Amino acid sequence: MPLQITIIGLGQIGASIGLALAGQKDRITRLGNDIDLAVARKAEKIGAVDKISINLPNAVRDAGVVILALPLDQIKETMEVIAQDLKKGAVVMDTAPVKEVVIEWMKKILPEGRYYVGLTPVINPLYLNQTERGIIAAHADLFQKGLFALVTPPQASSEAIDLAIDLISLLGAEHMFVDPAEIDGLMALTHALPQFLSAALVDITIDRPGWREGRKIAGRPYSGLTGSAVAIEEPAALSQQALHNRANLVRVIDTLIDNLQDFKELIAAQKTEDLAKRLEQSRQGWSLWVGERATANWEAKEGAPQVNMPSSGDVFGRLIGIRPASERKKRQDKKNDR
Repeated sequence: MPLQITIIGLGQIGASIGLALAGQKDRITRLGNDIDLAVARKAEKIGAVDKISINLPNAVRDAGVVILALPLDQIKETMEVIAQDLKKGAVVMDTAPVKEVVIEWMKKILPEGRYYVGLTPVINPLYLNQTERGIIAAHADLFQKGLFALVTPPQASSEAIDLAIDLISLLGAEHMFVDPAEIDGLMALTHALPQFLSAALVDITIDRPGWREGRKIAGRPYSGLTGSAVAIEEPAALSQQALHNRANLVRVIDTLIDNLQDFKELIAAQKTEDLAKRLEQSRQGWSLWVGERATANWEAKEGAPQVNMPSSGDVFGRLIGIRPASERKKRQDKKNDR
């Protein structure tokens, strides 16, 4: 019997997960739900889901996996609606950019025998500069050459973790185990801070003295930086991220202010060579990151041992509860050694 995966939230991430799984219809049934019925119907039309359900409890009742591809501010409320309808053994995964608070919510809301694993998606470098949002920005290859940071609370079963790893493999991405505090700190720095920096620049320019003429000459540097203020996150979702990850975000904002102060002092003191050196270091650092991100072969670069990816047969076997033959043999050998 096919495994039902219910995707709640059919924006770019949720719809892309569905599209990436489109070739597995004999093994997986994709059921979708979105608060916007028009979005849900569009997801069905483009083949991101096999069918939709407008009723949340019904959408999850037969699901082995429930993916909450939702903004942070919608996760707790959604979980409170669906928790009692999750079948025993069901695995709930989310794609929110903050994890420690989600783990606390799951501890309180998830019934016994249901499990939570957190996912933080890192998308295909081809789409890093894409400005579209929502379902129109969904792609079947959104996670190719990508990565999922995997948060596994102590309450998560080994089967739930295996299922998450296999799902990530089916999406064409690699996985990386992370501590929830670690990923929250990293996301404050690389995800939230750029958006607040962007918003701050908008605040000090638009409708301020001089903007009447400034708007006419603002070019690529201004557009490139301020675009993050409107192209990535809904204001309500970003504000919730900030509040639930405030210690990390306050820390990185302070670090940014200190760095800007350093630049200010170099400029005020007219230290031309030192200023040019700092700017060149920044340029080289950015160029190095862009090259690394484009190739995405992190383990090879860092000298880490390569992970043997499961074959498609092994992945499908796990999804329907059958362990790969090699893994079954290892477990049997362990039993024989006892």
